[in-house]
Amino acid sequence: MSNVINNVNLDKVAETAESGKKDKLTLRRPVKLYGVWNLSLNKGYQFRTELSYESGKQVVEIDSPSFLGGDGNRLGPMAYCVAGITSCFIATFVTLASSKGIRFSKLSVNTQCNINFAKTFDVADEPITEGIEFEIEAESPNMNKEQLQEIIRMAEEKCPALYSMKHEIKVDAKIK
Repeated sequence: MSNVINNVNLDKVAETAESGKKDKLTLRRPVKLYGVWNLSLNKGYQFRTELSYESGKQVVEIDSPSFLGGDGNRLGPMAYCVAGITSCFIATFVTLASSKGIRFSKLSVNTQCNINFAKTFDVADEPITEGIEFEIEAESPNMNKEQLQEIIRMAEEKCPALYSMKHEIKVDAKIK
């Protein structure tokens, strides 16, 4: 029987960690996608991609908000970005907590990320992302607020999405 706490399979997490200790290359996982920009009007989206995951595929359609030239008919690119960062952070948090035997009776998160489009529109050379705030509501019968705050600090250090926001990502964009 698997050791699952808070919907996190700790046996699989431990297996992955052990495998990585033996061969750290096993911890590298590519994320690939192929996307198409919609050039037709009235399709309801600007960009479409099909993402693969372990047990299937999912189509994602994205449309910029109207102030950025889209119709606002789907979530915009930054909304997906913030959702990805939030889910990555909360997954890191709950995995760390679960690995310490902490069981939650309630866990939710409110996120706010302020985006400044001044640089996008050549108005000012200011940071595009002004920061991200997570307000986590966590109830656990066996942990107090100070102990959970320490796990938040650890999650801030270990979360792949937050790391990507804090560090430069090398970009290689070219015309085929």
